[in-house]
Amino acid sequence: MTPNNVVPTDDLDLLEDRLQAPQFIERFDLNYPPVDLHRLEAAVRNVLLGVGEDVEREGLLNTPRRVARAYDELLSGYRTDPVKLLNNAFFDVEYNDMVIVDNIEFASLCEHHMLPFLGHVHVAYIPRGKVLGLSKIPRIVDMFAQRLQLQERMTRQIADFIDEVLHPEGVAVVAEGQHMCSMIRGVKKHDSHMTTSTMLGVFRDNPTTRQEFMQHIQRH
Repeated sequence: MTPNNVVPTDDLDLLEDRLQAPQFIERFDLNYPPVDLHRLEAAVRNVLLGVGEDVEREGLLNTPRRVARAYDELLSGYRTDPVKLLNNAFFDVEYNDMVIVDNIEFASLCEHHMLPFLGHVHVAYIPRGKVLGLSKIPRIVDMFAQRLQLQERMTRQIADFIDEVLHPEGVAVVAEGQHMCSMIRGVKKHDSHMTTSTMLGVFRDNPTTRQEFMQHIQRH
């Protein structure tokens, strides 16, 4: 007999099929091919030559290899397996109040200048009979942060993914980021922050629910 708080195997099999469906993979930009480390190393070497550096000096000898490996790690979100990420961590619950996971740290690369932007993401959802294991929300954030990104798109993707997986009553995501492309180049505004939000379901339709979430993250 299946314990009351565990999702039946048949439901998990259906979810796994959805996570592996071509349209799901395409929608969330998953299943990219492995990083071509040799090609990245050659590109970094050309960048160093392009700025007039001596690629044979001691400090730069291994830089192309280091940078290639760093990009492999920083852009790993394209290659995340959603089935392994979620790892069947779904639980049936009789709970229909707000679930909030806030102050989730993230670091990403801006697709315009390939410079970092980083900050915190706040996530809330109202379950419709199922909840995710606590650690899975930060992992979902990482999956979409570890890419060439726009903060606006990252915020929407996090919300859409949770909505697609859980089918909750609603999902809310707020991201707050500092962007190196505006801090160390261009306008050079060191204290500027960018805030983006996506509200789905009851968070979009019910001002009271939305306000409760916003008041919570403002307090913290």
